[in-house]
Amino acid sequence: MQSVTILGASGSIGDSTLNVLAQHPDRYSLYALTAHTQWQKLGELCLLHHPRYAVVVEEPGAESLALWLKARGSATQVLSGVEALSEVASAPEVDTVMAAIVGGAGLVPTLAAVRAGKKILLANKEALVMAGGLFTRAVEEHGATLLPIDSEHNAIFQCLPGHPRDCLGGGLAGSGVRKILLTASGGPFRDYPEERLASVTPEQACAHPNWSMGQKISVDSATLMNKGLELIEACWLFHARPDQIEVVVHPQSVIHSMVEYVDGSVLAQMGNPDMRTPIAHALAWPERMVSGVASLDMIATARLDFAAPDTDRFPCLRLAADAARAGGTAPAVLNAANEIAVEAFLRRRIGFTDIPRIIETVMGRVAFTEPGSLDAVQSADREARQQASALVELH
Repeated sequence: MQSVTILGASGSIGDSTLNVLAQHPDRYSLYALTAHTQWQKLGELCLLHHPRYAVVVEEPGAESLALWLKARGSATQVLSGVEALSEVASAPEVDTVMAAIVGGAGLVPTLAAVRAGKKILLANKEALVMAGGLFTRAVEEHGATLLPIDSEHNAIFQCLPGHPRDCLGGGLAGSGVRKILLTASGGPFRDYPEERLASVTPEQACAHPNWSMGQKISVDSATLMNKGLELIEACWLFHARPDQIEVVVHPQSVIHSMVEYVDGSVLAQMGNPDMRTPIAHALAWPERMVSGVASLDMIATARLDFAAPDTDRFPCLRLAADAARAGGTAPAVLNAANEIAVEAFLRRRIGFTDIPRIIETVMGRVAFTEPGSLDAVQSADREARQQASALVELH
């Protein structure tokens, strides 16, 4: 019986994780569920799944949740504040932590779980994007197990030999790998002419053709920034250089990623586009267990298409690759500027094509350094957010 904490339980990854856990009550118990502000949804989840603790970051929401649960006879204890996230991620009773908090807010509690030597199921790509060097060193130093949940990185992991630490230590060359082929759906606007992109609405950007996701990641998918962040994450997860990773647009989202070996073999991981597959794989690893996902119907799938990404129409991918090559705090600056720009777009304060413009301007203004501590990363993050916010105000 493994005890699990889900950081970011109110999002789509949280929903999928709870669905998989509910299919295996003999193997898993819930220690804690957390949410930032959605205390009502967290309350419903607590009544359904009976965690020991629930965390709401904002105190008024936590107070409301505590009263709501008490009135319904729930034994779940409610905690509040950012510190409580780290507490339920690093508690001695916890075996596995699903790190699914969106954005930079997930970095500190995920690092707390790493430093406590937990099994980390990483759905928060920003933790590696912002502080990849610090994060991967902490994984090695504290004996944590890091397993990727993004469908693409989980697919790569399944196609690589050995333990993930082999990749972290030895790199691709030691595994006989020539390159990683990171697939991208292309998002909802892959066939849009450039002149139509300026008029894209938040509703259109959030209507992903293949995946059911939250607003922020849906917009990132539409701009191809999500793929750029995944490129940076893959560099850290698999000890790869940016030039060893090729992004391939694959609209059907059936092949989740591929690995090419030096002998010419290409291994692909395939399946229906359902996040329960990588979640079940990582939860049970190194075993396999039922996820609830339907079998892939190869006949109905019929065809698989591939194309090169268009970085002229979608410059966010180019900007992310530039940040990966620059290293240091460049990815943290990129991520911070993107979070501010995407939030502004969702609030209709800027246009869709303003997102990469703001990011590129911020990257030109903020100096990149080699961070020696988490404080240095967070300082770069704050400066980038300030610069991006100022640019939003000009619109």
